[in-house]
Amino acid sequence: MKPGVDDFLGRPIALVVALAIVSLVPFLFMGVTAFVKISTVLQIVKSAIGAQSVPSNTVIMALATALSLIAMAPVGQRIIDRASPIVNSRNPKEETSALVEKGVDAVREPMREFLEKNASEKERARFLLVAKNARPEAEREKVAANDLTVLVPAFVVTELTEAFAIGFLIFLPFLVIDLVVANVLLALGMQMLNPTQVSLPFKLLLFVAIDGWGLLAQALVSGYR
Repeated sequence: MKPGVDDFLGRPIALVVALAIVSLVPFLFMGVTAFVKISTVLQIVKSAIGAQSVPSNTVIMALATALSLIAMAPVGQRIIDRASPIVNSRNPKEETSALVEKGVDAVREPMREFLEKNASEKERARFLLVAKNARPEAEREKVAANDLTVLVPAFVVTELTEAFAIGFLIFLPFLVIDLVVANVLLALGMQMLNPTQVSLPFKLLLFVAIDGWGLLAQALVSGYR
């Protein structure tokens, strides 16, 4: 192990703080990364197809995680590049608070840039106003448009809005199939037959024929900058 890493692990307070930060990683991954939109869209696709138990939620979450890691790879690389000099620091006299501050800054700035690029201007303006109104009038000028308290909710709402818009477009062809099958069954006098069971094979065939999973995964990942 490198000397810088040994020094870091030899600082109990720094190690405890680092472990506390690591424990927040799953929450941050689900809330401030591409996982928000990707997982929502995949869940909507599952509902649109109508096969409620196939694929399982575990598989959906695994796919959403894999796609999110691909989409977030450039941001992750910038964080690693910024954090490496801090972890490999060989100055044993450096204060733990200063070390933690540098580590937080190494993560914060790349994430701030990502959130700012992928949050819509409308939502940024909305939550800037919300953040200012939540503070006393004398402190409202301290709130900046690029504060994380503004960017994080603006990003999440933007992602959910886009996910629902994509879900609407995905639902339409499957809804058409359901309507056609229901009308055909009604015309044939087969009202007792469940239209969902009849339309499910056609929806699966359509989704496979257009390479739905592959195209959807490609579009979701390429939609980030």
